[in-house]
Amino acid sequence: MQVIDHFNLRSFDLNLLVAFDAMMEEMSVTRAAQRLKIQQPAMSHNISTLRTLFQDDLFIRVGQVMKPTARALNLSGPVRQALRQAQAAVLMADAFDPATEHRTFRLGLSSEVELLLLPDLTARLREIAPGIRILARGGDAAEVDAMLDAGVIDLSVGCSYLPDSRHHSESLYQSSVLCCFNPQYLKLSNPVDLDAYMAAQHAVISQTDSLHGCVKDALEHAGAELEVVAAAPDFMSILATARSSAVIATVSSRIALRYGPLLGLQVSPVPLALSFPPVAMVWPLQMDSDLGCAWLRQQIREAMLGTNESNITDIAARFHKDQGCLMASS
Repeated sequence: MQVIDHFNLRSFDLNLLVAFDAMMEEMSVTRAAQRLKIQQPAMSHNISTLRTLFQDDLFIRVGQVMKPTARALNLSGPVRQALRQAQAAVLMADAFDPATEHRTFRLGLSSEVELLLLPDLTARLREIAPGIRILARGGDAAEVDAMLDAGVIDLSVGCSYLPDSRHHSESLYQSSVLCCFNPQYLKLSNPVDLDAYMAAQHAVISQTDSLHGCVKDALEHAGAELEVVAAAPDFMSILATARSSAVIATVSSRIALRYGPLLGLQVSPVPLALSFPPVAMVWPLQMDSDLGCAWLRQQIREAMLGTNESNITDIAARFHKDQGCLMASS
């Protein structure tokens, strides 16, 4: 464990880190000063002192806007993490009141969860916590641990996460898929039968260099191989592809039910027994004591309960009843 150099650290004004973090948030000396409730000359002095201490400009003007330097970007994660831990220690005994709290939470979200969670969570927060803001960014499973450690995100929600001992992981729901197609281009029965599904061309989600993407492992486990002609990391682009061409889009069940009909697509069960890892919420161990983060996690749990799970169950039940022989043959 690294020893804290108290003697040298005492000569460093830790308020400068607060000023740095506010500037990273606002990218404006005026707004950062307002955020800290200090005068603009005092904020300018803080920035000047930081530049001297770190021997770097930290913030430079590009056209009409301020941009952080590479050094500032490298500092931002550790500084924010240190401030969060200090805040948690100071406010540990204080209550969290979402109705009056002003705070920005940073969430790492997979493309599926972003489309499902962000609309419902935002609507919920506008009603009960008008001062809470959400900043969402891509949460690739391979990068989650590093992003959490650096304080780049407060928590992550997505699939394919491998639990790490320094982070908490909680399953929210089991992933499943449905398929979508445009009946103007594909004259298929609904539900789609196995022969038609296997004979069709397909569009799937892929966040790697694999054309078969997220369904690759599930297809191999089911002993099936599809003719994939388009793959992309975003669900809406895959659904839009199915809307404009003669392909079947195999996507998350919740995405298919929520957005497929809006694009004029037919939604059908997939006539294969495919299994996927659960969608999980992940957060650092040290954030357990943060009352605000604990409250947000509960809001996420409740928001995710309302994403048409009952509709998925109903469609799957009808399919198994009418096409059970197809599932058995797969």
